[in-house]
Amino acid sequence: MKRIVFLLGIMYIISSSGVWAGAQSEILVSAAISLKNAFTELGQLYQKKHSDVKVSFNFGASGDLARQIQGGAPVAVFASAAQKDMDVLDQAGMLVPGSRKDFAGNGVVLVQPRQVSVKIGGFQDLTRPEIKKIAIGNPKTVPAGRYAMDVINYFKIADVIQPKLVLAENVRQVLDYVSRGEVDAGLVYQTDALTRPKEVQEITLAPPASHKPVVYPLALIKGAADTAAAKEFISLILSAEGQDILRKYGFKPVSKN
Repeated sequence: MKRIVFLLGIMYIISSSGVWAGAQSEILVSAAISLKNAFTELGQLYQKKHSDVKVSFNFGASGDLARQIQGGAPVAVFASAAQKDMDVLDQAGMLVPGSRKDFAGNGVVLVQPRQVSVKIGGFQDLTRPEIKKIAIGNPKTVPAGRYAMDVINYFKIADVIQPKLVLAENVRQVLDYVSRGEVDAGLVYQTDALTRPKEVQEITLAPPASHKPVVYPLALIKGAADTAAAKEFISLILSAEGQDILRKYGFKPVSKN
């Protein structure tokens, strides 16, 4: 009888500690909000392959996400829409050495609502008096906003359109403003424009020379609760299967590094 009680006690300890299959680890991935659709699918694919790991996402402006990580957010993987925000964490010594990789590219496009009273054909048309409001991401925290300002300065229209600018918290908010007709035009990533084709029309793609290259880096954050699982998620993104999913959502491949 004592032996049975002893064995039951051992079984209880093992099951409570999660040694018996059933314990699930979790990784938190902070990613630029422009990656939301693609990363959601990547997360679903990862969990099919790794049923013992839960992937949670925190999407937002890359600058805000970087500050959260600096503030102690328990993030395992960070995927930014620009090098600048990753550089901040790199310089602070918060990245696992050798884990930083570029994994996707994008373009910047000028968009309008589907239903408009004033049709524009290009960036110079943003100076027309009929165009009252133009949405871009806040350049202080939103990479898409910084790329937008690069384009605006390239076309030498900043002085004229500065009073018209409506600054958004992230690129998806810019898209919302445009889709609802709350602004006359906006600058977003090409991949974002593809997500709302019934409400938003792409007018033109910004010339590559008009802005810094839109390249997305990712990295493993030091102190991740489950480093092995986080590395496997990064490997999936970099794999042929992961890259196919990113291309499906309009992202461009980048040279391996």
